[in-house]
Amino acid sequence: MDSQRERMLAGHLYDPLDPELVELRSIARDLFQTFNSSRASETIERRAITRQLFRTGGDTVTLEPPFYCDYGCHIRLGEQVYFNFNCVILDVCEVHIGDHTFIGPGVQIYTATHPLQAHLRRTQEFGKPITIGSDVWIGGGAIVCPGVRIGSRSVIGAGSVVTRDIAEDVLAVGNPCRVVRVIDQDSRQTD
Repeated sequence: MDSQRERMLAGHLYDPLDPELVELRSIARDLFQTFNSSRASETIERRAITRQLFRTGGDTVTLEPPFYCDYGCHIRLGEQVYFNFNCVILDVCEVHIGDHTFIGPGVQIYTATHPLQAHLRRTQEFGKPITIGSDVWIGGGAIVCPGVRIGSRSVIGAGSVVTRDIAEDVLAVGNPCRVVRVIDQDSRQTD
């Protein structure tokens, strides 16, 4: 691997102060700061920003400000993804979010992590990609940790800390987040 960005995306130790990475973070910050200070009525301007910010899905995402991310260009959204207020995505590795997924207010999605050894932590970090399926609902204040996969049609309870993979079609809650039951997708019950 030649560049620090390639190392970062591959999940290897990398230097976050690499000039290319600093520039990419600066571009993302300019975009989301402009978005965050825009008015709700500025729909055309907001859509132009989301198209630039995200790798895919910027055409149909609904994003309630404020929103924060590291790079944006490592975030791949499906169709009609919804982010409520005050969400954070640390996308040092790729984040994939499927169609029609709802992200509650204050949700934090972290691909970034750090070495346990203090001497390495001073100059290097690494990450693990995150995949969230389609039709997922992540409740407010939840945290999704590096390397996690959340299966389609699952629900993550508010305030949960997702530290391991969650299967499809389940309700999972808590810290650490655990499956509490299977969701019957054919049921008419709304629980």
